Amino acid sequence: MSRSLPSRSPTRRIATAESGWCLRANRVCARHGALRFFAAVSRLGDGVFWYALMGGLLLVDGMAGLRASLHLALTGLVALILYKALKRWTKRPRPFASDVRIRAWVAPLDEFSFPSGHTLHAVAFSLVAMAHYPVLAWLLVPFTASVAASRVMLGLHYPSDVLAATGIGCALAGVSLWLVPGVSLFA
Repeated sequence: MSRSLPSRSPTRRIATAESGWCLRANRVCARHGALRFFAAVSRLGDGVFWYALMGGLLLVDGMAGLRASLHLALTGLVALILYKALKRWTKRPRPFASDVRIRAWVAPLDEFSFPSGHTLHAVAFSLVAMAHYPVLAWLLVPFTASVAASRVMLGLHYPSDVLAATGIGCALAGVSLWLVPGVSLFA
């Protein structure tokens, strides 16, 4: 009777595939133009873009802009607390720390990978901002997608970190919008 070799666990296969995706995405940044673009988008996603948006809303729309900016700020505070707690709980190493072939093209803001705080904030902020100002979708959707992609391209996150952060950001924005009367993405 022959014995079959034990198959690798599904978790291990997914981890191997993700590492391969990270490596391929990371190599794109070896081209200087791609590195400049993704590094700039990532830097803007550190908060600069969102602070400028809140300030712009206040300047352009007065009290309504102030209400929207306060909504964004409170959502951002909850996102910060949530993603920091998740990172401390999961302690998932970043791709560049797990695979020497993956390069961190920019310095990470913290030690752990899961979830992507940049993506979580970008998704939550974009959804809340678009609920207040739907006309901003043309700017926020591509920016948020670029922030999410940048995190994998720069070697800082796995695709699953970004996907999970997208889901968490959507849920957080949904709860935030539910708590604020008169504001909805589907109004």
